[in-house]
Amino acid sequence: MNFNLLDLNNWTRKSYYLHYMNNLPCTYSLTVNINITGLLTALKKRHKKIYPAQIYMLTTIVNQHKEFRMSLDSQGKLGYWSELNPGYTILNKESETFASIWTEYQESFIHFYQNCMNDTNAYSQATSLFPQELQPVNFFNISSLPWVNFTSFNLNVLSNNNYLLPIFTLGKFIEQDNQILMPLAIQVHHAVCDGFHVGRFVNDLQELANNYRTWVDQ
Repeated sequence: MNFNLLDLNNWTRKSYYLHYMNNLPCTYSLTVNINITGLLTALKKRHKKIYPAQIYMLTTIVNQHKEFRMSLDSQGKLGYWSELNPGYTILNKESETFASIWTEYQESFIHFYQNCMNDTNAYSQATSLFPQELQPVNFFNISSLPWVNFTSFNLNVLSNNNYLLPIFTLGKFIEQDNQILMPLAIQVHHAVCDGFHVGRFVNDLQELANNYRTWVDQ
């Protein structure tokens, strides 16, 4: 885990960063549908749950593009993490509350899946928001609303404009024309992430879902 400082004066996005941090501070969000028809079928055949796969896919693509790993250090200096781990929500059905837990990212889906399931099972009865000890600083947030298929979702993050990491929200699957679509809301800070970067992220995520055969058994 490394935090790499950026040389702002030699960064091609310097003027954009300063504008959207100082002159027009803003985040933006959009919701897309990811086709997971083949992936979902493959996971069911293997008796595997979809949520760890969703978490794995999002983390894999986040770790491919530094625009989604940018943050500020304790002194307010801009940089990016060499790798991020996923933080994600799980529901305690008895108390009807959720906990935010994390699992260390691994390129091997099989290993990540097992660790994710172990963490989920260990904290499924948690009644506090952050039940795990030693939460890493290099993590981003994923939440799931499997009860609602939405076409738009927006978070209002009040953090003095300093939260630069992306936030992802997963919705209830949509069945359409014999396909299964996964609603995904993506929220990013405009200072570090433009529409071009989000578009590339979405395309790469869909490609990963399409090519599930290359990783689902690895």
